[in-house]
Amino acid sequence: MRQPEDRQAVSINIRAKARQRDLIDQAAYRLGRSRSDFMLEAACREAEEVLLDRAFFTVDASTFAEFQKLLDDPLPPTDKLRRLLKTKAPWEE
Repeated sequence: MRQPEDRQAVSINIRAKARQRDLIDQAAYRLGRSRSDFMLEAACREAEEVLLDRAFFTVDASTFAEFQKLLDDPLPPTDKLRRLLKTKAPWEE
């Protein structure tokens, strides 16, 4: 019995510099993953981001007007938002 096409494993071959491979291996090791699993997950995540960033949405005029109003007149800042904006990003610490 033949498996559906989306379940069949296919080979993806790429060339990399030794330092790129070593960097990927180091990150994969820290996550307890294989190089292949790490690379596939990272590549799929990036592919999804690219596709989602290029999604086109259409709305009717009243919905767009409401959206514009929210952009032009944002909600007032709260203490929680102020704390968030003052918090350093993990890579800044």
